[in-house]
Amino acid sequence: MGRAGREFRDLESLLAREGYHERPLAVLDLDAFDANAADLARRAAGTPLRVASKSLRVRGLLERVLTRPEYAGILAFTLPEALWLVEHGARDVVVAYPSVERGALRRLAMLPEALDAITLMVDETAQLELILDATSDLRARPGDRRIRLALELDVSYAPLPGVRFGALRSPLRSPEQAVSLARAVQARPGLELVGMMAYEGHIAGVTDAAPTAYGAAVRTMKRLSRPDIAARRAEAVAAVGEIADLEFVNGGGTGSIESTAAEEAVTEIAAGSGLIGPGLFDRYRDFAPHPALLLGVSVVRRPAPGVATLLGGGWIASGVPGADRLPTIAHPSSLTFAPQEAAGEVQTPVLGAAAEQLRVGDTVWLRHAKAGEPAEHFASYLLVRGDEIVGFHPTYRGEGAVFL
Repeated sequence: MGRAGREFRDLESLLAREGYHERPLAVLDLDAFDANAADLARRAAGTPLRVASKSLRVRGLLERVLTRPEYAGILAFTLPEALWLVEHGARDVVVAYPSVERGALRRLAMLPEALDAITLMVDETAQLELILDATSDLRARPGDRRIRLALELDVSYAPLPGVRFGALRSPLRSPEQAVSLARAVQARPGLELVGMMAYEGHIAGVTDAAPTAYGAAVRTMKRLSRPDIAARRAEAVAAVGEIADLEFVNGGGTGSIESTAAEEAVTEIAAGSGLIGPGLFDRYRDFAPHPALLLGVSVVRRPAPGVATLLGGGWIASGVPGADRLPTIAHPSSLTFAPQEAAGEVQTPVLGAAAEQLRVGDTVWLRHAKAGEPAEHFASYLLVRGDEIVGFHPTYRGEGAVFL
């Protein structure tokens, strides 16, 4: 994975020639991004893809990928984000997590274009009551637009009592529970059930390439859980479909596209991280996205032989703490982190023979472990296509937008 040494020298020469000397710097390779978008579509084999905004957090990149015919709509992670995206032209946004921000719910209820474009996620009746309570004085007129809702079904794998694989998400596990909540939605004026979602995170989000006993166990778990997911999802969709006309059934993630696309009950697949190809995605067995986002940091000191110290670089990914949450050193690739410091907020010492060749002012290139989180640390991404710099895209933060 990653660019060859010569290509990194070419990149650094391009940046120097165009006057981009300041670090840290985030560089987005549009050729790699577009190749990843095409590969995700190939893997989906005709099933539409809904792009997960949290994996980009850059409006320009969302708009770029949505021009492709295989992509339809956005999977956002908060209602304030969805409202902001609609204000900027988005027309199909599903909010992946339950929304309890009363102010945002009131804004949704007051904006006809948002009510037409945004679907909220629910998984219990308390969320329904909160939505209705927050908007009660704004839904007084007969014929007013209803708030669009989708149910999230839990498809974690629980082969034995006390054994569970998958994120702790929805409490709706059985088709009967899904039907009960669907009836509760339909019984409440002002609400409309239009979709379902079921995210198989234990397949899509768990790496499986390690040539170890753990890697083999993960691959076995995935193989055994797929039939369970397909059966429960199909049964729940059929049962809820007797109560409501479902516009969409969303499933999957970058790591499970092929198996999700094979299910007849699924009408669309969520994907986002595969567009960027972050460090964690080096550890999947069946696909290999191009690394599209590089983070350049400066060498600022040489504290000892074989050691170079970077300014900053401590961009640690969310999730269970571990070495896989550290950035990947893309170039020089032979460098390693100092074990007593790893990647730090203010400094990151790197070790190895290549460190001896680094000089103050040189650049070390990193890749974040996750796709969207670098956008919280940079105001913009510098766009490179071929051997040209073609502009910038501001991140959400660069546009002054902060969600979570």
